[in-house]
Amino acid sequence: MEFKAFKMDGLGNDFVIIDQRYDHIELTNDQIKKICNRNFIGCDQLIYIKKNEKIDADMKFYNSDGSVSGACGNGTRCVAYLLSKEINKNKIVLGTESGNLESKILEEKLVETKIGLAKTNWDEIPLAKELDTINLEYKIIDNNNKEHFGGTAVNVGNPHIVFFVNNLEDFNLSKIGPEIENNKLFPEKCNVTLAKINNENHIKVKVWERGAGLTKACGTAACATAYAAKINGKIKNKTEVEFELGKLSIFIDESKNISMTGPVSNIDQINIKI
Repeated sequence: MEFKAFKMDGLGNDFVIIDQRYDHIELTNDQIKKICNRNFIGCDQLIYIKKNEKIDADMKFYNSDGSVSGACGNGTRCVAYLLSKEINKNKIVLGTESGNLESKILEEKLVETKIGLAKTNWDEIPLAKELDTINLEYKIIDNNNKEHFGGTAVNVGNPHIVFFVNNLEDFNLSKIGPEIENNKLFPEKCNVTLAKINNENHIKVKVWERGAGLTKACGTAACATAYAAKINGKIKNKTEVEFELGKLSIFIDESKNISMTGPVSNIDQINIKI
C-alpha cells in the first residue's frame, strides 16, 4: 500500500495526518504502530481526517502504541491549520470523540483552539474509586528517594494527573510515568505531568503521554496543568505553559472554558509505503 499523508508538529509534538475524506485509507493496528515508530517515519500520534457534512471534518487520534486517544490539542491545532489552508477560512470546527472543537487561525502558523470544560469528578476522569481529585495523595519518589504526595486529576477529553513540584529535574519521569499510566486507579490509563510554577504567568512542565511516552509537548496536558493550577489557587485565568521547544498560552474564561494558543509547523507532504 502506498499513499500520501502530511507531517506536522506543534512545539515538537508531532503527527502523521492521513486524509480519509476522499481516499479511504484504512490501516491495521500494526501498520499504525509501524508508521509511528521512530525507526520508520515516527510520530507521537497518527490522525485520521474524516468527512463530516455538518462541520469542517472529524478527527480520530491514535497513540504511537496503537491505542485510541479521545483528544489531542496540538493535533487539533495542526489539522485546523491544514484545513484552513485548503478551504481558505480562519475558523475551523473539528469533531472528536470528546465533542466538537473550534479553532481560529490568529496569524500565520498561530492557532487558538477552544478545548471546552474540564471535568474533575472522580468518575469523569475516570478513577477506579471515589477520591478527592484535587489532591489524590498519590505518592511519587524523587531521585533522592524522598517521597512526595499529591496529584490533581483533570479530564480535558482524556485523563491527566498533574503533580506540582519544586524542581522538574528531581524526578525520573521515564520511570514514574508508565507506573502511574498503568496503575489500576486509572481504568482508561492517564497522562502524567510534572509542573513547576515559576509564577502565575509561567509554568514549566514535563509530560508522559498515555500511549506515547515522553513527549516534547502535549496540548491537553497544558490545559489540564493550567486548570489544575487554577483550582489549587496557584494562577488566575491566564498562564503560559512551557515545554522543551516553546510555550502554549492557556486561558480559562469565567465559565471555566479552556482555550489554548500556540504555533504550528510547516505542512510537509510525505509518501508512505507500507
